[in-house]
Amino acid sequence: MKLARCTDGGDAFWALVDPDADTAQPIAGGVSDWGPDVTRGGGQDALTFKGPVRALSSLRLLAPCENTSKVVIAGANYSKHLVEFGVAAPTQPIAFLKAYGALIGAADPIRYPPLTEQLDYECELVVVIGDAAIDLDDPLACVLGYTAGNDVSARDLQRSGPPGIGMDLYAAKSQDKATPVGPWIVTRDEFAPGSPALRLSTTVNGEVRQDGTTADMTWDVPELIRFVHQRVSFGVGDLLFTGTPEGVAQASGRYLNPGDLVEVSLEGVGVLRNQIASRAG
Repeated sequence: MKLARCTDGGDAFWALVDPDADTAQPIAGGVSDWGPDVTRGGGQDALTFKGPVRALSSLRLLAPCENTSKVVIAGANYSKHLVEFGVAAPTQPIAFLKAYGALIGAADPIRYPPLTEQLDYECELVVVIGDAAIDLDDPLACVLGYTAGNDVSARDLQRSGPPGIGMDLYAAKSQDKATPVGPWIVTRDEFAPGSPALRLSTTVNGEVRQDGTTADMTWDVPELIRFVHQRVSFGVGDLLFTGTPEGVAQASGRYLNPGDLVEVSLEGVGVLRNQIASRAG
């Protein structure tokens, strides 16, 4: 199933969507109401529908999470990405939080933050947690599904932390309205068992900048869930970004500019298609 969070200009709502048929069937309640039952295998029978079927093309797609959700970023999870940064491989996963206000939908403009001159892109597989009962022996059982993310980063701000303190990841990664997520959640049952092995890519103005596979992650989805949950517990609807492959702008110096069209594609999920807006004042 594909589950999207939508708006027609009024209140946000969740819907079961079929892009090929251009349909969106509104769902009653939020992800905390039906997420656990869907995650445990209830399928479409776990959903209660409300109101008439809508044309998906008439709706704006929002980031597929609610403002009660935590957004966790796992970094340094692809070895070739570390090579292009000149960074030694860590001995355990690295994780931090992103502000909810950074998230935008699959076709929304990416805000160009006023304090940066080095705006970068990062295509990522994003895990959506559907059950707060996390089994550390079977972490995938808590996964509602997967979506795509573009972990847009202000690299000059990232490096601006005082010596001896470290990187300023909050400033770099939590810029308002700069992180596209979506276009929808594809439920876990649509994928092969185990940690997903999916192609993911980024193009800028049609030029391929990143082209990788989630099979190359150093720590797979179960390992990341286990690592994070033992430190900060997951809840229903939380998002987990899982890292990016090589090819980011920091390696080439070819940063994003206003007017650029950035497209992130994740196999089995869909495409984020976002234009960089004019510099924020």
